[in-house]
Amino acid sequence: MKLSLNSMGGTALLLSLLSTSTNAFTSRAAVSQMPFGLCRSTATSSINSAFSLKSATVSPETEASSKVDTSNIRNIAVIAHVDHGKTTLVDALIRQSAVFRDEQQAEEAGERVMDSEDQERERGITILAKNLAVMRNGVKINIMDTPGHADFGGEVERVLNMADGVLLVVDSVEGPKPQTRFVLDKALNKGMKALVVVNKIDRPAARPDYVVDKVFDLFVELNASDEQTDFRVVYASGLMGKAGDEPDELAEDMGPLFDAVMEAIDPPVVESTDSNGLQALVSNIDYDPFKGKMGVARITNGSIKKGQAVALAQPDKAKKTGRLGNLFTFDNLGKKEVESASAGEIIMFAGLPDVEIGDTLITNEDGGANAAVPLPPIAVEQPTVRMTLGVNKSPLAGKEGKFLTSRMIRDRLMKELDRNVALQVSETDSADRYEVSGRGQLHLTVLIETMRREGFELEVGPPSVILKENEETGAVEEPWESVEVRVPEEYVGGVVDLFNQRKGELVDMGLEEGEGLSVVKYLVPTRGMLGLRSALLTATRGSAIIDSVFDSYRPKINGEIQGRDKGSLLAFADGPSTTFGIEGAQNRGTMMIQPGDEVYKGMIVGVHQRPGDLEVNVCKTKQLTNMRAASKTISVGIQGAIDMTLDSCVEYLAADEILEVTPSLFRMAKNPDMQGKKSKK
Repeated sequence: MKLSLNSMGGTALLLSLLSTSTNAFTSRAAVSQMPFGLCRSTATSSINSAFSLKSATVSPETEASSKVDTSNIRNIAVIAHVDHGKTTLVDALIRQSAVFRDEQQAEEAGERVMDSEDQERERGITILAKNLAVMRNGVKINIMDTPGHADFGGEVERVLNMADGVLLVVDSVEGPKPQTRFVLDKALNKGMKALVVVNKIDRPAARPDYVVDKVFDLFVELNASDEQTDFRVVYASGLMGKAGDEPDELAEDMGPLFDAVMEAIDPPVVESTDSNGLQALVSNIDYDPFKGKMGVARITNGSIKKGQAVALAQPDKAKKTGRLGNLFTFDNLGKKEVESASAGEIIMFAGLPDVEIGDTLITNEDGGANAAVPLPPIAVEQPTVRMTLGVNKSPLAGKEGKFLTSRMIRDRLMKELDRNVALQVSETDSADRYEVSGRGQLHLTVLIETMRREGFELEVGPPSVILKENEETGAVEEPWESVEVRVPEEYVGGVVDLFNQRKGELVDMGLEEGEGLSVVKYLVPTRGMLGLRSALLTATRGSAIIDSVFDSYRPKINGEIQGRDKGSLLAFADGPSTTFGIEGAQNRGTMMIQPGDEVYKGMIVGVHQRPGDLEVNVCKTKQLTNMRAASKTISVGIQGAIDMTLDSCVEYLAADEILEVTPSLFRMAKNPDMQGKKSKK
């Protein structure tokens, strides 16, 4: 429609439109007294705003480019130290948001719904960050449950890119812990506001005032702004599904926590919802057997439609173009397909097989002439520990696994890099061995366990730390960890002795008021932490509670750090182990095998009771004569074998030993390559 402002009819139409526009002047007289040029410019802008307002409500084609009211969206990440109750708290929020149809469906889902992986349920920890969305009083709350263990800090770092605020969950007895500091520091550096949830308030030894004071001190230590330090506090019991604004006045549901999220966490800040201004940083990758590789991203600016021409871009890299196949938003525990989405939403999309974590989704309409610039890629902390993974070459290799070759192992490791941002894989001098670097020993053993369950056979080398050179001083530096151990008072001496043997530096020691445990804090080289956990548990009869987090790189300590103080019992020959052979060998140490287990020369069959290795013949059979039957002494006293898990095997490994991983067994042996080097010397 073309308007002529130079005719009387046009002027009349202008006055009519102005009187109905939301931004029109109060009377025609006010318009008639204005100069005509000013009247024309004002009228034109009023018409444009009126037309754009009407088209946003009427025309579905321009719906995606209209301004979106983001007050009905909240994007929050739940962060905390390990075992402070994040996942249990999220479970309570899910159950009180009408996610489940009825009580029967809720019971079928079980406890800790978000910990859906087998290893997560077995280990009792969260390993992968997960998204869900719940509706509360017309507001959509996108919740991201994150791991609490320091080794999976990369999951937390990438998830924070999708959040506008965080729920900082703190135990009502323990207070802030090392990983609490790490995750909170990342959130504060991104300018996020935190809602502090003092969880497990139903514990008998709860001390909420002390915990809140400690949290405030932590905010101050991390140089939080005045606005961030003025945080809201909610007291909750995730197990009971209750929350309240006072520790002794809990409501019967999580309503106060939902209300606090609405008030304390800001809605997404959106600069533009124009489709050309699309910016969505990919923070996670998922796989679908039918749709293939799928990206998870939070739309920072702009809007997106199904079937739109888009590009994946990173600074200083070539664009990867394509067309959006499917578009989803998160809905309860699953996702639902939508036609379009706007800034502030968290989306999942398919149709772009080359998507990577750190890519920015931008428009490619008109060849991307008006596209926005890509966002900075996700930056994560560098790995500190590495191990080698390669083809299993033991005499018993190939009897169980489905995936045995180096090509299969390489493809699986490269696939893992797509979604595990803190992991690094590199080639080695050997064509059938790869170097895998991660945040810690647990980070790597979870990957190995996953591959084992998928049917891989692997040969795993001992863990070692990653050294680096200081650019300013040129000195070689190694990673150090901040370790906190809580033990009964009678075991403090043994703990301190172990740390001193591992070149640790005492930071603090005292008595914890809540549960009467002694707290010992040390700075320890990561080299010294390898294999230390099992030694601490042995020295404290399993009562030690150990928390550690990466601290910094410091100058490398000269010399070797003492590892285990006992050698290994090695098999003398190949064959099945016998009762008679084990009976003779168990006097030399503690056995790891049982009668009938297949062994080979050089395989570790037990722990020697003294330093140094000793070969024992566990395949030895008893000579038979006509004076006795072979089964007469079948019930001799055989001591129980140590049950070695993957984690305990990796901790046990010395520098010249390797671990053989199969779908059903773990076997340790002396590294034949290193044995050859020793014999040449």
